[in-house]
This record gives sequence, C-alpha cells and structure tokens, in this order.
Amino acid sequence: MDIIQAIIMGMVQGLTEFLPVSSSAHLVIAPELLGTQSSLAFDTLLHVGTLVAVIGYFWKDITSMIKSFVSSLLDIPQGKFKEGMAEDPYKRLAWLVVVGTIPAGLMGVLLKSEFEALFNSVTIVGFFLLVTGVILWGSEWIAKRNIDKKGKDVKEVSFTNSLVIGVFQGLAIAPGISRSGSTIAAGLFSGLERKLAARYSFLLSIPAILGAALIQAKDIVSFDANTEVMIAGFLSAVIFSYLAVKFMMGYIQKHSLNIFAIYCWIVGALTIIISMVWV
Repeated sequence: MDIIQAIIMGMVQGLTEFLPVSSSAHLVIAPELLGTQSSLAFDTLLHVGTLVAVIGYFWKDITSMIKSFVSSLLDIPQGKFKEGMAEDPYKRLAWLVVVGTIPAGLMGVLLKSEFEALFNSVTIVGFFLLVTGVILWGSEWIAKRNIDKKGKDVKEVSFTNSLVIGVFQGLAIAPGISRSGSTIAAGLFSGLERKLAARYSFLLSIPAILGAALIQAKDIVSFDANTEVMIAGFLSAVIFSYLAVKFMMGYIQKHSLNIFAIYCWIVGALTIIISMVWV
C-alpha cells in the first residue's frame, strides 16, 4: 500500500464511519477497487483516527459527561442517584452511553469468531448493505408516522431505549451493517429527537471504537508498513471523520436518511452482482 492508497482508505473510513453507509463494508470493497491489500490492524488504526475525530468534535460534551458520571457515583452513598439523574442531563447521558455499550461488548466477545468469518465474503457484505438500507428506510417510515409527536430529549430516554440501540450497535459488527446508521435508526425507532439520535449514536461509538482498538493494539504496533503510509492513513481518517460528524449533525435535523438507504441498496446490489461475476 502506498501513501495515496492509504489516504484514500483513510478518507473512505472517515466518511463512512459516521455517514450511515457502513465503514466495514467499504473497507472490504475499497482494497479490491484499489488493487491493494489492507489488514485488520490497519483498519483498526483508521478506526483510531475516527475516534480522535469524534472525541475532538464532542469534547465539551465528553468532559461534562465524565464530571457528571463521577458525581453520580458520589450520589449513590448519599441516596441521591435518581434525583441527580433527573436533574442533570449529562449524568443521564453518561449512564445511557454506559448501558448502551453493554450489548455490543457482549456480542463482540461471545460472537467474535462468527463475525470475523463474515469478512471473508464480499457477497455477504453486499447482502448486509441491503439490510442497512432497509433499516434506514424503515426508521424514516416510522418517524413520518410519528411526525406529530415531539421527539424525546435526554431526560426522557429510558435505559431500555439505550439497550435497544446498543443491540443494533452490536449487530453492526457484521460487515455491511452500518454502525452509525443502525444506531441512529434505532434511536428514531425509540422516539428520540433526530439530533439527539445522531448525537447519542456518535457518543456511543467512542467506547466501541476504543474497545476494538485496545483488543487490536498489539497488531497495530507490529503492523509491517511504512511509517509515512500509516501516518497518512491515520490523518486522512481523522480529517474526514470530523467532516462527516459535522455534516451529519446538521443534516439529520432537516433531512431524511432515505438517500443513504438508496445508496446502500445500489452499492449492495452491485457488490453482490460483481462478486458473483468475478467468481
């Protein structure tokens, strides 16, 4: 892999991690189109770049959540935990992220080998892209039916809601199921206000990406690649991830996800057709 290919791979990862079109699918497809080879370690390095970007974008939220989370722990011995959760939205948001992370963590540990096996089939990637399209389209269909209802704010989101969204994040370990798309869609299914659905999805990605990076830390360190290539891919992922997050936070408030559903259907169908022709 040369520097230009690394930059393109970083751009693909950065944009598709937070646009609801599945970064894992594109990281399987992109090397085929570029005529190069990637690796789980390099893909994880690109994911670290997206982690840096999302932390940078939500830095104020994250610092407030950490402070409030520690404060909520101190509320427990004083018997003020529920009261604190009701009064401070950052306390509730912090715990919603914690609870929402549990399903993906369990699924990643218990079904790791099953999910990894799916990456070996481009046809399966195409199929799951079709599924992502259905999820996105279905979420908008439900959102339109509830158009007269005010979306839930942070204080109205239940832990059951966060668990449901967390399950969708867990399913997105499969290549072709968009993590951001499935969690935003699950947020809309659960009645969250549109901007909050995206915000919660992106905050929920932080522990998920961090956990994957820690698991693959040894592979990243031992990854046999030119240093310039690694830096180029990493910086590209950071830049394009930040732009994607910024775009989605504005886009989701006034626009439908259906355009991304159509994109997933087109790319998914083409992927399946091409994989069959090449075989």
